[in-house]
Amino acid sequence: MGNSGWKTGALLLARFVMAALFAMGLIGKVAMSGIMAEEIAKAGFPLPLALNWLAAIFELGLVLAFLTGAFFREAALLAVVYVIFLAFAFHFTSHWTDEKGLEFGAFVSHFPMAAGLLYMAVHGAGEKLAMKLGWLK
Repeated sequence: MGNSGWKTGALLLARFVMAALFAMGLIGKVAMSGIMAEEIAKAGFPLPLALNWLAAIFELGLVLAFLTGAFFREAALLAVVYVIFLAFAFHFTSHWTDEKGLEFGAFVSHFPMAAGLLYMAVHGAGEKLAMKLGWLK
């Protein structure tokens, strides 16, 4: 057994934290769908309300994958693409006009998250409390 107990705990905690981040986004898209749709429209995308709900469904899938471990690697890789897309679509240079620089910080913060998701994709969900479903090994 050795020191694998802390590794299992760390993996489970990381999966929970990542699921919680996407769950917060999901809750925002459900609870404030009109506001979210306005932001999507301001970014220039068509059918903003439909896109909001598609994003909510996608984020629900990510939450389930991260919590259960099912299709974990696939979900993590898709999440990388999604997070980088969000950074450029909603927080790139055209949004860096706020006085406090919060949009720049929001843009930059997507990249460490993407790196963590890549790490998750490479190393998988772990051996404990993880469904072994998925195409990537």
